[in-house]
Amino acid sequence: MIDKLEMFIAVAKEGHFGRAAQSLGITQPTLSTGIKTLEDQLGVQLIFRGSRYGGLTPEGQSALVWARKIVGDARQLREEMRFSRHGLAGQLRIAVIPTALTWAGKLTTRFTEKHPNVRFTILSRTSVEILTMIENLDVDAGISYLDNEPTGRVSTEALYEERYMLVCRSDSEFAGRAEVRWRDLNGQKLCLLTPDMQNRRIINKNFEMAGVVPEATVESNSTVVLVANVLEGDFLTVLPADMARFLAGGKPVEIIPLSGAGKGHSVGLVAPWREPHTPVLEALLAEARRMSEVR
Repeated sequence: MIDKLEMFIAVAKEGHFGRAAQSLGITQPTLSTGIKTLEDQLGVQLIFRGSRYGGLTPEGQSALVWARKIVGDARQLREEMRFSRHGLAGQLRIAVIPTALTWAGKLTTRFTEKHPNVRFTILSRTSVEILTMIENLDVDAGISYLDNEPTGRVSTEALYEERYMLVCRSDSEFAGRAEVRWRDLNGQKLCLLTPDMQNRRIINKNFEMAGVVPEATVESNSTVVLVANVLEGDFLTVLPADMARFLAGGKPVEIIPLSGAGKGHSVGLVAPWREPHTPVLEALLAEARRMSEVR
């Protein structure tokens, strides 16, 4: 039944039989047959469908919660058995907000030094996408904000507190200052992350607290694009300190602390609420805890 539940989860996630079949690497007739078999076994209709997908029935909505739990438990069982035979090993998928990608590198590097049989896939996603991917079992964990917008029922380990920096060219009027106030950026030529990014929403809030309405000439979901615009177009951007230092290294730009509004927010590892966690995920949470304590 596990494979049928995975088919059901895929259809609910994609909202389309063809895309769900493609994501699972099976044919659409095989998927349709699997869903029909699952409905027969459960004795209820799970999906409204005519010529196309029509959404989940009320019974389907309830079944989806159970399907995610059962599939998650089955995967955890496989991980437990692998651990008993081979120790910590396997593949971990982590979705990370763009501004925390450097910390993803720090965490996975430290972890693989201790556990070389664990491999990672790192994906850059928004904070909202990360929570959805964890719920849909598309990733094993995420790195995201912990204390700004609701995260739901998840396990968390803080990694660091964000501090915000102005990134400007070395010939900018702001270059050489010890700090810059948020209100000093009123009317300046800005390039910022797109509004779907939680970091942008935090930055907007800080601007508003300083009485500034930010107007970004360029928006991107890539921090690399933002720094490229600073270099090439004499723009200003705002980034968390660690990412700013990483991207500014060896370039004719300066990073200057911002002051006068708001506060930083906690960023950390986010994992599904499950007790116990798989051995490899429990070890990753413990490593994040050690990194935070050292910091």
